Amino acid sequence: MSALGNIIRKEIKELLTPATFLPIIIMALIFGSMGNSIQGIQEQALESPVIGVINEDNSTFSMIANTTLHSYANVVFNSSSLSDKQAGLDAVQQRDGVALIVIPKNFTEQITNNHPGSIEVYWIMKGAGLLDTISSSVVEAIIAKVNTNISRELIQNNSSVNATIVLSPTQRVETTYFKSREFTGLSPNIIMSMLSSQSMFIPIIMMMIIIMSGSIVITSMALEKENKTLETLLTLPVKRTSIVTGKIVAAAVIGLLLAVIYMIGMGYYLQGFQMSGGINLASYGLVLNSTKFLLIGISLFVTLIAGLALCMLLGTYAKNYKSAQTLTIPITMLAMIPMFLTMFTDFDTLPIALKTLVFAIPFSHPMMAARSLLFDDYTLVVGGIIYVTIFAVVTISIVVWVFKTDRLLTGSMKKKRGKINTGLLFRKRF
Repeated sequence: MSALGNIIRKEIKELLTPATFLPIIIMALIFGSMGNSIQGIQEQALESPVIGVINEDNSTFSMIANTTLHSYANVVFNSSSLSDKQAGLDAVQQRDGVALIVIPKNFTEQITNNHPGSIEVYWIMKGAGLLDTISSSVVEAIIAKVNTNISRELIQNNSSVNATIVLSPTQRVETTYFKSREFTGLSPNIIMSMLSSQSMFIPIIMMMIIIMSGSIVITSMALEKENKTLETLLTLPVKRTSIVTGKIVAAAVIGLLLAVIYMIGMGYYLQGFQMSGGINLASYGLVLNSTKFLLIGISLFVTLIAGLALCMLLGTYAKNYKSAQTLTIPITMLAMIPMFLTMFTDFDTLPIALKTLVFAIPFSHPMMAARSLLFDDYTLVVGGIIYVTIFAVVTISIVVWVFKTDRLLTGSMKKKRGKINTGLLFRKRF
């Protein structure tokens, strides 16, 4: 019985390590953060959206629409003249609002004559993330409520009304203002869908490339230590810079091959989910030309080099294959954080603290590059390339310095004093 107890205690002691609990703790924190985010989304969806209203038609159906809008939304601008449109847009924008809604003069007349009444909606779009369009979705739901109330009035007081008009008594004429551009005929949700079809898969691809190629580098370092081949390599008359460069370049080639494979496969996969609705993206300038694709490629390449250098630095701490698996967790987290942030939010709408965090993570920049370049935001992309390049150079320099110490062989950070000591160490090992 005592032998069994000793074995149990020994196994618990071996398993009770930070490497065992760290992944679970990190995942718990991620799920907790996601839960708080979902709760915040629910609270935002329940808040009354800030809008402006211009009602030029003081007749029956326009008054129903006006009353409904005031009941379910926070109206910060109210007017009866279309000439106040710019003043209304400015007032809504100053209050961080969503839209200016205009009910034209002939609104009631159109519905009475069995034509859908036009409601003009001027959207103010702040970001292109999934969470940035919640407020506009709430406004769309309020406009749907306007339709319901008008339909009820038609059924109660007009027995000869056209059934088509009863089902859909209004139609939206939409214009969206986003990043100093005017998109006629498009709502924020349509613009978000258009942008997602062109830029959403890049964060997923980048995360997969970093995780897979980084895991290859860290595992390779661990296996070389475990099999003693790294000691043999370090005793050869080869510059440590050449060793580090060779490892990074080889891993980068594999990473780029993985990138090509993933981009081809993911491109075909996402084609079935792209909902362009026949919209010509080129007419709105939302296209990626060869220059923009080149910048995305450069950003992806320098980020891959920086990530591999960081993985190689972590790989120097791997004692064996088992410990190498836990060292991939920091890289995975650094890749997942910007992936989720860039998919669900827009960099421009993030708080300053989160902006700093996202910019500091090198993996963020190729994830944001496509969306930024769609709107000709070269500053963020070029600045990101410069920052990631500096990050990669500094990280590679640190890796070279570590390779010049005795850490890889003895576990200490003492500087090597010459080839004789290295040879003696090699002979002692073998």
